Amino acid sequence: MEIESSAQARWRKAVALARAPRLAAAAEVDGDAAAAPKVEVDDEIEYEEMAEQMGSSHGAQFFLLRPGLRVGWSAGREKLLGRFIIDPDNRWYQLWMQFILLWAVYSSFFTPMEFAFFRGLPKNLFVLDIAGQFAFFVDLFVQFRVAYRDSHTYNIVSNPSDIAIRYAKSSFIFDLLGCFPWDYIYKASGNKEEVRFLLWIRLTRACRVTGFFEKMEKDIRINYLFTRIVKLLVVELYCTHTAACIFYYLATTLPESMEGYTWIGSLKMGDYNYSHFREIDLWRRYTTSLYFAIVTMATVGYGDVHAVNAREMIFIMIYVSFDMILGAYLLGNMTALIVKGSNTERFRDKMKDLIRYMNRNRLGKDIRRQIKEHVRLQYESSYTEASVIQDLPASIRAKICQSLYRPYIEQTSLFTGCSAEFINQIVMRLQEEFFLPGEVIIEQGNPVDQLYFVCHGALEGIGIGENGSEETVLKLEPNSSFGEIAILCNIPQPYTVRVCQEGLCRLLRLDKQLFTNILEIYFIDGRKILNNLLEGKESNICIKQFESDITFHIGKQEAELALKVNNASYYGDLDHLKGLIKAGADPKKTDYDGRSPLHIAASRGHENITLFLIQEHLDVNLSDKFGNTPLLEAVIHGHDRIASLLFTHGAKLSLKDAGSHLCSAVAKGDSDFIRRILIYGMDPNSKDYDLRTPLHIAVAEGIYSIAKMLLEAGASVFAIDRWGATPLDEGVKAGNKSMMLLLEEAKSKELSKFPGRLQEVQEKTHSRRRCIVFPFHPWDQRDERKEGIMLWIPHTMEELIKSSQELLSCTGSLILSEDGGRIPDVGMICDNQKLYLVPD
Repeated sequence: MEIESSAQARWRKAVALARAPRLAAAAEVDGDAAAAPKVEVDDEIEYEEMAEQMGSSHGAQFFLLRPGLRVGWSAGREKLLGRFIIDPDNRWYQLWMQFILLWAVYSSFFTPMEFAFFRGLPKNLFVLDIAGQFAFFVDLFVQFRVAYRDSHTYNIVSNPSDIAIRYAKSSFIFDLLGCFPWDYIYKASGNKEEVRFLLWIRLTRACRVTGFFEKMEKDIRINYLFTRIVKLLVVELYCTHTAACIFYYLATTLPESMEGYTWIGSLKMGDYNYSHFREIDLWRRYTTSLYFAIVTMATVGYGDVHAVNAREMIFIMIYVSFDMILGAYLLGNMTALIVKGSNTERFRDKMKDLIRYMNRNRLGKDIRRQIKEHVRLQYESSYTEASVIQDLPASIRAKICQSLYRPYIEQTSLFTGCSAEFINQIVMRLQEEFFLPGEVIIEQGNPVDQLYFVCHGALEGIGIGENGSEETVLKLEPNSSFGEIAILCNIPQPYTVRVCQEGLCRLLRLDKQLFTNILEIYFIDGRKILNNLLEGKESNICIKQFESDITFHIGKQEAELALKVNNASYYGDLDHLKGLIKAGADPKKTDYDGRSPLHIAASRGHENITLFLIQEHLDVNLSDKFGNTPLLEAVIHGHDRIASLLFTHGAKLSLKDAGSHLCSAVAKGDSDFIRRILIYGMDPNSKDYDLRTPLHIAVAEGIYSIAKMLLEAGASVFAIDRWGATPLDEGVKAGNKSMMLLLEEAKSKELSKFPGRLQEVQEKTHSRRRCIVFPFHPWDQRDERKEGIMLWIPHTMEELIKSSQELLSCTGSLILSEDGGRIPDVGMICDNQKLYLVPD
């Protein structure tokens, strides 16, 4: 029996129920229960006419809902089709397809006969066969240029490459092989029997005949019952025709000397003997074979014709088994065509109870009519289907809902970008409802407990002013939703929703509590829904009015989400963190301080969390509001393993105002922090606001261990602060011998590695350092002192002495400090220091 598809069944009811109110209006109010069966009969008639036109395909359903698309396609097809692309609705192409259909009928019928009854076609049949193959060969090229409609997008595809790929993937190979002149090839190959079996490839042309009957079934000009009966008869006759040819072929496989061991060679009907059957007239042989096939299929078995050898017995067993299935198919389809459905006793009882209730409460005529029509509509369209599948397992019911409702939900703009799991949860909890024209679904100002999605029909949003005037604020068409603003923002319904007068409206509804429960699990999808509402605010004035509420909810959700992820990182709950991310949480979001979960995991010492977040491709060099990176957090809190892990994955130590932090750490004597921060790449020559390096501070404070650590890390003894002093100068001032030895050793290494470093330092300090030279001894009496001169400190003492002698016109050869100490090197002279040029 041919089973009606679920999509066709649903549309049958939608189309039939669209006529139900008009038919029910003619019935008597109190006698409507008795009239219910008549409504169903008329609905069935209406469905038959519409079903023949639209079929069971999604494309036909699409055209039923959007009739304007037919006009658009007709008007714009010339623009869509390129050059040499054939319009599938072109009249000449349709004539060609009818011509090919005739050849397909001939080929499908004649191929089994050619295989069984001919060992090489006679001349007249050979010419006819060549003509038919030539027609199919021309059709090969035609099919490569015929545009087609995409089954998913319903758009016309006219790109030659797409057309060619589609045809090549479908029936091109079989069509090409079928065009070969197999009779000629059979003769040319020396009458090899194996070649003749390739003739059966041509039976694929029977698909064209099947397609012809499918078009007839959809043609409302032809009686549907007649078309189905003719199709079933053709199926039965073709099967017996093919079986008859095979029966005869089995008899010809034995040599002529063994003809008596075949079913036809041993056959005697009355006085007629079939010995030497190859010499009998062709049509008599065919009629006899067809008779054998028909009585075998009908399992009549008169006993006059029967199998003789083992091969014939085996084939007849297979054929009879196939005939049982074929007979069941034919009888089932015939029964389905004759037997019609009727109203159930439960529906009749429900209608009687409803009328009894309305009579007892003396309801008005209008409200009685609306109640009965709505109850009948809901029962026939929704309740009856729910009762059919209510005994099925939940998993199967979920699959049914996904098959029926998922396309509508996916195309709703409210759920754009939402995850497939979230869509599945929504679809599984949907319920279907139908509403009559003019019926109010949600009233303005009322609390909303249902979210609705439009599948078919049109609705309008009505804003009611304070004076009671109505204003249409929006139109709701298929693949749109309403009630989401009131539910998500927890406010009363901002406008009334009413079905337009054009026709029946089919909706899907979802309970508010169920929707809220789903959002609590898939919170990231809830944020996407709010974003989708905001994106559509320009075209929807109602949404624009509640923009601030939506924005507030989005900000609140984002803050809560970031807090949940950071809390999981803080407490080291890896399973919870994975669950949040799997549900859609973005671990790259930061909190109000700009700290990512990686910052928190590194500071808390959670190695497993840190590794997981690194694998989630979080930025290991992200700085928070205070300039701290995850690596710095690990270093500060002494988590060496985590710091090493971050450093291995490309983390770089970045510290805002690094010189000040290092100098402060040196002053505090925090050697552990300095050691870790130097290991992970911090520059030991970083400077503070006075341009002093950590080595300046370590030498000045006399912290030998830290100074040695800094020098081993690459600290320069020639770094200059804002006063032009180097760590060497600080060592001279401090007078620490062990420190001076360490600095001198480092100086030698640095000069050996960078020979020009001293000259560079001197050049840098040349514009900053100057001195005052006096031509007398610092201990001379005041009245013996003379005027001095200010000089830039040169690179060597010789240059300083020479310049002083020339400018002061004296013969001194030694430079002394104010304390009378001899200065052997210019590196020991500070800026603005008083010097004294005295004789040796």
